[in-house]
Amino acid sequence: MELTGELKDAFNTQVTMELKAAVVYRQLSIDMEALDLPGIASWFKAQSAEEEVHADKFITHMLDRDATPLLGNIEAQTQHVTTVLDAFEASLAHEKKVSEAIRGLYRLAQSTGDIDAFPLLNWFVDEQIEEEATVSTIISRIKLIGDDGNGLLRLDAELGGRDSSES
Repeated sequence: MELTGELKDAFNTQVTMELKAAVVYRQLSIDMEALDLPGIASWFKAQSAEEEVHADKFITHMLDRDATPLLGNIEAQTQHVTTVLDAFEASLAHEKKVSEAIRGLYRLAQSTGDIDAFPLLNWFVDEQIEEEATVSTIISRIKLIGDDGNGLLRLDAELGGRDSSES
């Protein structure tokens, strides 16, 4: 089934949102590198790469359905964070925004009767639940650590061990 109309436009918007997310995460990676936290920086860099994979999933779906994706404007990320907690809170806020966008796509696919979009959107619903849960857990741990430098360095080492093939 060819992807057309409002759902095609919404998928184009989502591709752009996923690529914007990659930029957001790349900036967070840079900010954590500036704080001399290479493990956390690496985690955010891997997250940036994962967002590009997400954009590619939408692009492939569109191309498979005879729709040519059209990228929208991707503005430069100008928000900088200066603490690990701020970085992960920004991450969680962004993931919640993406989750709502995915739910909107799902509702649109339902209302237009586009059942061919469901497998892709089901994958993203599951992915967003996992993303929010992961970041929420990290935030809880950061709050437990508080001002303990040793705890922060341990978290930095742990997050730096993230497998970059996770996506």
